[in-house]
Amino acid sequence: MRTSVVPGMDTLSAVPLFSISGLFSFPYRVSHGIAGTLLGEMALCAKKRPPEEERRARANDREYNEKFQYASNCIKTSKYNILTFLPVNLFEQFQEVANTYFLFLLILQLIPQISSLSWFTTIVPLVLVLTITAVKDATDDYFRHKSDNQVNNRQSQVLINGILQQEQWMNVCVGDIIKLENNQFVAADLLLLSSSEPHGLCYIETAELDGETNMKVRQAIPVTSELGDISKLAKFDGEVICEPPNNKLDKFSGTLYWKENKFPLSNQNMLLRGCVLRNTEWCFGLVIFAGPDTKLMQNSGRTKFKRTSIDRLMNTLVLWIFGFLVCMGVILAIGNAIWEHEVGTRFQVYLPWDEAVDSAFFSGFLSFWSYIIILNTVVPISLYVSVEVIRLGHSYFINWDKKMFCMKKRTPAEARTTTLNEELGQVEYIFSDKTGTLTQNIMVFNKCSINGRSYGDVFDVLGHKAELGERPEPVDFSFNPLADKKFLFWDPSLLEAVKIGDPHTHEFFRLLSLCHTVMSEEKNEGELYYKAQSPDEGALVTAARNFGFVFRSRTPKTITVHEMGTAITYQLLAILDFNNIRKRMSVIVRNPEGKIRLYCKGADTILLDRLHHSTQELLNTTMDHLNEYAGEGLRTLVLAYKDLDEEYYEEWAERRLQASLAQDSREDRLASIYEEVENNMMLLGATAIEDKLQQGVPETIALLTLANIKIWVLTGDKQETAVNIGYSCKMLTDDMTEVFIVTGHTVLEVREELRKAREKMMDSSRSVGNGFTYQEKLSSSKLTSVLEAVAGEYALVINGHSLAHALEADMELEFLETACACKAVICCRVTPLQKAQVVELVKKYKKAVTLAIGDGANDVSMIKTAHIGVGISGQEGIQAVLASDYSFSQFKFLQRLLLVHGRWSYLRMCKFLCYFFYKNFAFTMVHFWFGFFCGFSAQTVYDQYFITLYNIVYTSLPVLAMGVFDQDVPEQRSMEYPKLYEPGQLNLLFNKREFFICIAQGIYTSVLMFFIPYGVFADATRDDGTQLADYQSFAVTVATSLVIVVSVQIGLDTGYWTAINHFFIWGSLAVYFAILFAMHSNGLFDMFPNQFRFVGNAQNTLAQPTVWLTIVLTTVVCIMPVVAFRFLRLNLKPDLSDTVRYTQLVRKKQKAQHRCMRRVGRTGSRRSGYAFSHQEGFGELIMSGKNMRLSSLALSGFTTRSSSSWIESLRRKKSDSASSPSGGADKPLKG
Repeated sequence: MRTSVVPGMDTLSAVPLFSISGLFSFPYRVSHGIAGTLLGEMALCAKKRPPEEERRARANDREYNEKFQYASNCIKTSKYNILTFLPVNLFEQFQEVANTYFLFLLILQLIPQISSLSWFTTIVPLVLVLTITAVKDATDDYFRHKSDNQVNNRQSQVLINGILQQEQWMNVCVGDIIKLENNQFVAADLLLLSSSEPHGLCYIETAELDGETNMKVRQAIPVTSELGDISKLAKFDGEVICEPPNNKLDKFSGTLYWKENKFPLSNQNMLLRGCVLRNTEWCFGLVIFAGPDTKLMQNSGRTKFKRTSIDRLMNTLVLWIFGFLVCMGVILAIGNAIWEHEVGTRFQVYLPWDEAVDSAFFSGFLSFWSYIIILNTVVPISLYVSVEVIRLGHSYFINWDKKMFCMKKRTPAEARTTTLNEELGQVEYIFSDKTGTLTQNIMVFNKCSINGRSYGDVFDVLGHKAELGERPEPVDFSFNPLADKKFLFWDPSLLEAVKIGDPHTHEFFRLLSLCHTVMSEEKNEGELYYKAQSPDEGALVTAARNFGFVFRSRTPKTITVHEMGTAITYQLLAILDFNNIRKRMSVIVRNPEGKIRLYCKGADTILLDRLHHSTQELLNTTMDHLNEYAGEGLRTLVLAYKDLDEEYYEEWAERRLQASLAQDSREDRLASIYEEVENNMMLLGATAIEDKLQQGVPETIALLTLANIKIWVLTGDKQETAVNIGYSCKMLTDDMTEVFIVTGHTVLEVREELRKAREKMMDSSRSVGNGFTYQEKLSSSKLTSVLEAVAGEYALVINGHSLAHALEADMELEFLETACACKAVICCRVTPLQKAQVVELVKKYKKAVTLAIGDGANDVSMIKTAHIGVGISGQEGIQAVLASDYSFSQFKFLQRLLLVHGRWSYLRMCKFLCYFFYKNFAFTMVHFWFGFFCGFSAQTVYDQYFITLYNIVYTSLPVLAMGVFDQDVPEQRSMEYPKLYEPGQLNLLFNKREFFICIAQGIYTSVLMFFIPYGVFADATRDDGTQLADYQSFAVTVATSLVIVVSVQIGLDTGYWTAINHFFIWGSLAVYFAILFAMHSNGLFDMFPNQFRFVGNAQNTLAQPTVWLTIVLTTVVCIMPVVAFRFLRLNLKPDLSDTVRYTQLVRKKQKAQHRCMRRVGRTGSRRSGYAFSHQEGFGELIMSGKNMRLSSLALSGFTTRSSSSWIESLRRKKSDSASSPSGGADKPLKG
């Protein structure tokens, strides 16, 4: 389970059964202005109102607006006050089953008839947990209060009764008119009425909303843009009818009614709370949404909670343990009833029943509850605290990892949740975005095609393409004083075409300089700075700028371009904006001669169907160029234009206005209107932009592939570009058996292509033979298992339109089976929704952990859907980071996150849980055996103080140290041998089988712990000849044996010793003896004679050699079978981590011997021993490039065949036990 990634969310509100996940989590804060506002689970000032169907707001009329009972602008993210904190917080904490369970035990202990333990044995750990949680909640809420007060008390200028007055933000109401000044935060969601800039323009920064730091422009509608005077604004009584409050940051639909006219409103007219006014002296806005209704606050809702597989397993196991506890209680209760009936009745004179007990049956009933109290330590509350402490430590290790720190961006890795760390060690599928995740998302204008001619390649004297290092000097743009000096282009023929006035080339760059939404800023004369919403747009406008078509400035109705040194102003008639469905954008402009023209740029799959038939020949040539560019991994766009006559445009513009005024289906109507005009266009050419791979991507993908992690790329780019990037980053290789490409446009075509792909994989498997025929394989195992066993390596590439059919209910299994049998999968032209659907499909049918990684807003749904979401802090803002569980700045850090931190976290958590259950069963089951010798009277073996301190003092710190610091192999070996990652994928280290082994070891230890001292004490005597056996001496002996045995056991389990481990293990033993002697001392007896009666018992008991011999015998008999088993396993059936550790020792010895030999200084033969210490054939392997695929198996000479077959058989077992879609489709390990 994951703590919320939403700022300020209550981390204890959705904790799974028997868990206090979130206790030590640290929800991040997103700054809201200077102070920072915690968003999240809000107890809002406004009372809960029925959902709105529409919002009505009338300017300067509070009385009218108040009748709708809209929320005020007060926000309250805090949950408590001084009076409510204690009851509300305790109520919340006891919503958790674990805390309620321990409270129930405490109540039982307060009943004298059934309790043989003091109440403090349960209340001490329970109060400790409740107090830690309460302090954390109180601290968080204090900061929420502080932040709320700071934000709510900010000052704002509000127009009241015709006068601007200073008002606190919390007192701003819907319908108020607010004045904002430069660099001020927007107090509420406002309709922009007017500004100091011409045409009602204003500039805002939206970093608080979407993480994007570039400025955006907003514009008042023309009818209100002249209301700059306060007297005019005071008379303004327009009414806005719009959509109800929602969380869509990029959409707004409304209508202004004023002076008997209707005016459409869109997102371009809105200023949202959290934005900052920039480069604008002042502006006025009408409050539409306030407080919790603002889009910023609407976006602070909860995200999906994520729980790890270990969490789910622990819940199941704890329920099983509870059932086992009840069974033990029933057995002992029956024993008590029988004993009281058969034996106890004879001793009524000496052992009378309590007054309330009137029968042996009722005595057994009370005994049942007594044993439930005594045996409850099989599931101590310290387990949940320890789990959260360990997870918190692992999260800090990720945050502190200097090798995941990006020096260039000064960005560290960040664990944004504390509860998914061990799941990082179990990932089988990675779903990655391409642009900005695998690539840098820094776009460079590389090539273009204009009127059938391709530009961008440089040829040598022989007519061959010149490589980058062989190219001459880049094109000289010195003729253009406004050129960007950082821009480089290598083909001089394009500049020559511009200079000679080629009309097609001029029109090409004119389109690039006009068809965009870039903002221009000129700080000094001639120093232009472009603020683009996407790197692609910035690259295209910069290219046009260097080739003489310089975009200088824009107003709401004009665009000014310097064309070859001449300033030309175009009238901007309409912008048909880009979205993920249209995949194109257009502008309609009127040039100085009065000619109206539409310019359009967009994806080739969209635009090519909208071209005039007369461009067919040019289209064929351009398509060849597009395929060539895409084959080089370049991002392509097609450019086209269309002339419009005045009469048609006027009629079209009127219909567009009517569509924009529609209250329902406004976007669909506008899309239909846009579709109509964007047809029969004339082709101009195409652009090709280079987006280079990030550093280390090929190596990372190769390493993760070796770790048996399958990588699927989900991208919006065209197929050829995605495939080329796939080859560049080594996802696709030339030695693959086949790359299947699915491009069908109908359900039948897609199904047939998938079927053929499966048949080819089956045929190759049949040709290999392996003793089976195709039919035998089908009958002997399920389809996924068959596909998993195919010979060769395959890849699948599928287009977005084909994927839409493949994800339909009747075909999704076929698609999944085919895709999972492939080594790599690339999905092209996919929408954000399809990304999430693909992830959900794998989650639904495969018993595998999924990880999604991306950097943009279009990746958010995929990141939230996967088990683990990773955000790249790149060029597209921080929306992906805000939605993620982990974040860093470069894709290459993923290998370290998974192979080092993830693997270690999984290993540590598994070892911790195994040991924890072992030590508590060893501790608790002694009471069970003792019950058969004490008349089932619920008498405890141990002193009650030992019971209280065992889990919170004597054994807590050593297991925490192991859970936080342990390693099986160093980090370098984890990266060098990625096959070490596989046990986590197969869930080998902690599962139901391992759990039962730990329980069996604990029960075995408890048997020896009780019966060996019992047998010895039966006939043993002290030094003075008196009988050794007494209850307190027995208790001290058993308790001392237990502490020593579990300390030795954790010493055996610890694979990586630090000073902290030594201090905690041996320190815990020392603390045990110190407390033991203190509790049996004269001093405590003098102070508390009723509590510490047995003065000197510990000293007398531990002074006897017989007792120490008993302790040593118990320790040896408990530990030796474990040592013997591990020794035999290490020698007969070592796993890969054992092998790696062995090679480390060998290397250390070889280095030591080498140093000794160098000291000897042999002067005779200088022949190297190198040739005789290596196996034959590695030279060819290295030259072939295949050694990366086998590097993790280079240790095969050190390990036995049984080791690899062991993991292989487990993988087969896993796939065979799962259903066809559920079984892991991972390729078996190569021996």
